[in-house]
Amino acid sequence: MASVLIPVLYVFIVFGSLLVFSYFYRRRNARKVYEPYFPQHHERDVYFSLMQMSDPPASESLLKAALVRRAMTDVTRIIRLREDKPALQNLLQKGSIGDDLWNSLLAAEKEMEAEILEVAAEANAYVEGWGSVIFQTATEMMHNEKMRSLVEQIPSIRAEAERKYGRAALPKLTVESAPSAPATPQPAASAPSAPSTPSTPARPETPSSAKSSNGLAPPSAGPDSGAFSDSDRSVSTPSSPRSPSKSSSSKKSKKRK
Repeated sequence: MASVLIPVLYVFIVFGSLLVFSYFYRRRNARKVYEPYFPQHHERDVYFSLMQMSDPPASESLLKAALVRRAMTDVTRIIRLREDKPALQNLLQKGSIGDDLWNSLLAAEKEMEAEILEVAAEANAYVEGWGSVIFQTATEMMHNEKMRSLVEQIPSIRAEAERKYGRAALPKLTVESAPSAPATPQPAASAPSAPSTPSTPARPETPSSAKSSNGLAPPSAGPDSGAFSDSDRSVSTPSSPRSPSKSSSSKKSKKRK
C-alpha cells in the first residue's frame, strides 16, 4: 500500500507545483506592460481631434484627408511588421533576443488588425465601398512621397559628394544631327526678255540677176535660153518683184550676134 501512495503523491506534487507556477507567471505577464513596438500614432490622434471639433466643425474633405493620412501610416507599419517578423522569429529561436521584444511585436500585430478594421469602417461611413480601396490609395500616396523626398535630396547628396570627392567636370553631351539632303540649285532670276519678233526670211538671189564682170548676162541660145528663163522665172517669182522678160533677153542675144 505504501509503495503505491508514494508515486501518486510524487506526481500530484509535481503537477500541482507546475500549475501554481504557470498561474502566477501568467498573472505577472498580464500585469506587465511591454514597451510598444511602434511610437504613438500621431495621425490617429489628429483624426480623433478633428472629429471632436464642434465650433466650428471640421469639413468632410478635411476629415477624409486626415483619414487617408492615417491609412498611410498604417500601411507603413504593416510593411515593417511583415519585414521584421521573420527575422525576430529566427533570433528568438537562437536565443539572441528575449520574449519581451517578441511579445511587443505580437501586441503590435493585434493592434494593427483592429486599426485596419476601424479605418475601413470609417471610410465606408463617408463613401460606400471606399474601405476596400483606401489602403491601395494610401500605398500609392506613400510611394509618391518617397519618390518626391528622394528627388528633393539630390542637391544635398550631390553637394556632399563634391565636398568629399571633389568636383568633377560633367561630361558634355554632343548630339549629332542627321545628314541633310543636298540643296537643289535655285534657278537664277533672269530679267524678262523682250518678246522676239519673227524674222523675215532672206530673199534668195536668182541666177538671172547675177551679172558678169562686163555687165552683160551670160550667153544663151534658142530653146535652151527659153527653158532656162522659164525655170528662172519660176524660181525668182516669189523672191524678187521684177523678173527679166523674154523680149529683153532675145534683144540682148541679137545684139551679141
